[in-house]
Amino acid sequence: MENVQDIQMVIITGMSGAGKTVAVHSFEDLGYFCVDNLPPMLLPKFLELMRESGNKMNKVAVVMDLRGREFFDQLFQVLDTLEDTPWMNTQIVFFDANDETLVRRYKETRRSHPLAKSGRPLDGINLERKLLEELKGRAQVIYNTSLLKPKELKEKIYSQFSTSHSKTFSVNIISFGFKHGIPIDADLVFDVRFLPNPFYIKHMRPQTGLDDEVYNYVMKWSDTNRFIQKLEDLLAFMLPLYKREGKSQLVIAIGCTGGQHRSVAIAQYLQEVFAKDYHVEVTHREIAMERIHKDE
Repeated sequence: MENVQDIQMVIITGMSGAGKTVAVHSFEDLGYFCVDNLPPMLLPKFLELMRESGNKMNKVAVVMDLRGREFFDQLFQVLDTLEDTPWMNTQIVFFDANDETLVRRYKETRRSHPLAKSGRPLDGINLERKLLEELKGRAQVIYNTSLLKPKELKEKIYSQFSTSHSKTFSVNIISFGFKHGIPIDADLVFDVRFLPNPFYIKHMRPQTGLDDEVYNYVMKWSDTNRFIQKLEDLLAFMLPLYKREGKSQLVIAIGCTGGQHRSVAIAQYLQEVFAKDYHVEVTHREIAMERIHKDE
């Protein structure tokens, strides 16, 4: 066939309640032809028909989740086939959220989990997370929507997929506190608890690494300078390799004890350094959670 463009396909998958519905609407707004809950066994034929039709529907977003569980085992075979298809550019976008957020969303909507219709939502969530573990590992893009409002999730999707042939590589830096758990979507985790802690200076305790006084305190130590020099060198080496490998997004988590001071300062520093060469977003998880609790 002549003058037929390659098909850009996005497979939308992930945890039930993590934002796939918002994602479908977002991709529709971006001009994608969207199909919800297509059995994997039908996907290659569906795409071949689109290609043979010769029309301009060359951007496709397909939702695949455990509602079609009986077909789900065939998905990996289909994905392997698509990776070897020269006219197909495929990305897997995985939507996730922490257990607490998913349970709350189910209670708010009064819906039952598809894998636990007569049981506790958490039972279904745990089973679904286990079943989707391998698929998450194959995803090029992972969105954790625990702290995102629907509007914010849409903006992230628009930013990353607004151009059909976009090859953007985004770096997401998250500061967090180890006492609240490591971010489940982190690709790289760095522990900065060995640095001097502003928490023990009384007047700095209520402040955060976003405040100049705390930031300058964290950065003034020779151990901090040696660490960030080594970390800069490491990331400067790794990021181009991740991009070359085809990864669309890298999540770097920086952790200290409470997630308010040292990790925030280091995350802010890394954003400033790498924003010159990459699309960088920074999230301060514990600060954001504290603001949410205050609003409530």
